[in-house]
Amino acid sequence: MAERCPSCNLALTRKESGYSLGGFWLNMLFAEGVTIALFIGTLVATWPNPPWTLLQYGLPILALLTPLLFFPFSKTLFLALDLAVRPANQDDRS
Repeated sequence: MAERCPSCNLALTRKESGYSLGGFWLNMLFAEGVTIALFIGTLVATWPNPPWTLLQYGLPILALLTPLLFFPFSKTLFLALDLAVRPANQDDRS
């Protein structure tokens, strides 16, 4: 990921202790949420004969792949959430 936005020169990572944990937290929250939602949705949609083999093997694979695929987006989304709470100052733009 680039260090600064090419158009506005905004720092894409704030220099604070533990800042990168926010993107990681958001990534894990999304991955676990998707996995749980698909598990419950599949159970509800296919009850009384859910595809247990698909759930047993497919959902753990999904749970491992989702964080890898969503990580760049989660880091950017966390920056957007952080900027909504704490707007950028002059240090973030220089």
